Amino acid sequence: MNSDAPWPTLKVAEARVLGIQRKLHKWASDDQERRFLDLHNLVWDPATLMVAWRRVRGNRGSRSAGIDGQTAYEIEVRQGVERCLGELREELRAGTYRPLAVKERAIPKRGGKLRYLGIPTVRDRVVQAALKLVLEPIFETDFEPCSYGFRPGRRTHDAIAEVQYLTFRSYEWIVEGDIEACFDRIDHTALMGRVRDRIEDKRVVRLIKAFLHAGILKQHGGFERSVTGTPQGGILSPLLANIALSALDEHFAQAWKAMGTVNQRYYARKRGEATYRIVRYADDFVICVSGVTPRRW
Repeated sequence: MNSDAPWPTLKVAEARVLGIQRKLHKWASDDQERRFLDLHNLVWDPATLMVAWRRVRGNRGSRSAGIDGQTAYEIEVRQGVERCLGELREELRAGTYRPLAVKERAIPKRGGKLRYLGIPTVRDRVVQAALKLVLEPIFETDFEPCSYGFRPGRRTHDAIAEVQYLTFRSYEWIVEGDIEACFDRIDHTALMGRVRDRIEDKRVVRLIKAFLHAGILKQHGGFERSVTGTPQGGILSPLLANIALSALDEHFAQAWKAMGTVNQRYYARKRGEATYRIVRYADDFVICVSGVTPRRW
């Protein structure tokens, strides 16, 4: 991509970004050990920023302002999209871009509990969307088939269909669970270790860390440092959560391989031993178990 090219039309930008995503996905698929070095220039490329803006603007959340008080509409009217993206691009190129803290908002849940969202500024959402456009094709090649949440081409009904498929094939016991406060408690060191397994570009790594450490402006006043977690409400957060939780998927995938062939698993179940599969959607999961009776639990 030519970093000095003028701002493209949305159609041209989408075609250009799709082309580079396909290349990144193929390179990552062809070499599972490959670590990507030159990605930062793709993040601030005009085409990437243009597509990122379109995705942010088309989301219902574009009507919500971060701590700077600006919505996407207000940026369009008062500043103009190209000027806003141009300033972001120059800050990213120069290495002077710094994300602002997210604004905390409490959303009521069933049972009277609250779910806390962190709302980034529109500018920060655009940069997060640009990062996701570049990183997602790489990490998608590493994710296990049992993961369904927040992934392109996958949805809740696909996870349900997988559970039904297993239950129709003698998986009689279902263990349901979720990871408590998953988005709030993700360990930054462990997460960044998995990111570095694929991303060697230190500028991109620093950018991700900057979002993780941006902090939270609490709903009732006060600032809270981010020492763990990735706030719900950020565009990049679901991808980062999947990167962190892929360790769980890999554990179960390795356990499945260790159970041996179809015949070996069959005879294990005949002996009363269990075989099991996991189906995960974000921080919710079920473990489908076959070949064990209640008295053996």
